[in-house]
Order: sequence, then structure tokens, then C-alpha cells
Amino acid sequence: MRRLNAYALTFRLPIIIWQAIFFIGPLFFMIAMSFFLVKNYRMVEAFEFKNWDKMLSRNYVWDSYWYTLGLAALSSAVASLVAFPAAFALAYRSSESVRRWAIFLLIIPFFTSYLVRTFSWYVILAESGVINAGLGYIGLGPYTMLNTMFGTIVGYMTLTLPLVVILQTVSLASADRSLIQASQNLGCPPWRTIFAVILPAAKTGLIVAALFAFILSFGDFVAPYYLGGSKPPTLPILIIDTTKAGQQWPRAAVVAVIMMVTLFVVAFTAIFLAYRKRGSK
Repeated sequence: MRRLNAYALTFRLPIIIWQAIFFIGPLFFMIAMSFFLVKNYRMVEAFEFKNWDKMLSRNYVWDSYWYTLGLAALSSAVASLVAFPAAFALAYRSSESVRRWAIFLLIIPFFTSYLVRTFSWYVILAESGVINAGLGYIGLGPYTMLNTMFGTIVGYMTLTLPLVVILQTVSLASADRSLIQASQNLGCPPWRTIFAVILPAAKTGLIVAALFAFILSFGDFVAPYYLGGSKPPTLPILIIDTTKAGQQWPRAAVVAVIMMVTLFVVAFTAIFLAYRKRGSK
């Protein structure tokens, strides 16, 4: 048994070392740095709560926090709702070959830089852009879409939507088809089959897909800065602004720790809901 455990540990050790070096170590350093002080534009090792008192007592920090949390939740909901019809069609209305090609095409956007894809929306969303030009032909517009919440959500969709479609498709395709056939044989309407059979069967994958959309949106800097106009600022933008103001890296670390704690709470809550069996308390 000891030899077996040592053998298994040999394969686990690289992952443990990787996590310790590139995740656990930097995380503990960031937490420690939040207690440092900045004197004469240089960080000084200390253990004081001045940075926490400074940041947590400022209304603009909490305004940014709730704004970022709301945007990420909205992005997660929109991505899940928009992706579901496409994922449903790929899972139940397409052949295996079409599904494989569709997933491959959904992966292609990740081959290019997210920043490049975000900047391409300037041409589309600008007041003289493609959308307003098309609306102008029918006597509508121009509408302001850049530097708005709408622009931020569009940027978030650029980042999250392909991934959400892929995860939902895999989850729906792996659902037990016999339950769906039984529902149809019993005369259940299609809409009721979706809500009573398909969604509960694919619950885990759907929640995990929404969780990924939330995590990516919550920590994204590009979309709210370049498409949303950075006003009001989200937490990632607040981190950048804080580091520029007198090299206040410890205060920026406070904001980063708050973001990490929030993501941990949301992630563990979502995983609990995803894997909780029906009827359990």
C-alpha cells in the first residue's frame, strides 16, 4: 500500500508543485503585501491594517464592488440565455459530425487575441459604425453604444459566449436520452420537457458554464475599459488606478484579495448547487 501511495504521489507531485509555485505562493504574497506600507513611493514591510481601513471605508470602493458584481452576474445570465438555444440545437437537432465542427469553430476565436477581438467592436458599435449605418437605412439611430454598460456586456460576451456554448452543448449532449424519450411518450409538451427533464439532467454543466462566465467577467479589465469607458470603474480598473496613484500596490492588493474572496464564495456556492442532488437539504 505504501508503494502504491508513493507511486501515485509521483504523478501528483508536478501538479502540487505547479499550484504551490504559481497559485498558492503568489496568493499568500498578495495577502501579505496588503499589510505593507508605502513610504516615499517605496513599499515597506509592516503588519498594519491601514490599507484595509483606507479601502474598506471608501464609498467608491464599495460602489465599484457592487457594480462589478452586478455586471458579472448580468453577463453570466445573458451568456447562459443566449447560448442555450444554440447549445440545444447542437445537442439535439444536429448530427455528431455537425456538432464536432461547430465546437471546433467555437474554439477558433480563442486563437486570436481577446484584445484584438475587443477592438474590432469599435468598428461595429461606433456611432458611424456598421450597426448604426444599417439602422440609418431604415431611419433609426445613431445610437450611442460605446462607453456604455451595453458596450461592456458585448465585450464580456466576446470573452465568454463561445466557452459557455461549448460547455452547455457537452452537458446537454451527455444527458440521458431515455428520460427525454419517456417524457415525449407520456405526452409531455416540448417546453415542459425542457424545464422538467432536460434542464435538471444537465444542471451541473449549465451551472458550471455560468460560473465560468461569471469568473471571466468579474476579473476582466479589457471590456469595461475599452468598450465601457471605465466609468464607473470596475474592480480591475480600480486596481490599475490605485497602483498609479503613488505606487499604492498594498491598497491594490486589498482590492485583489476582496475579489479573490468573492470568487471563492461564488465558486463554492455554484459547485454546491451544481452537484447537490434533487431533494437533498
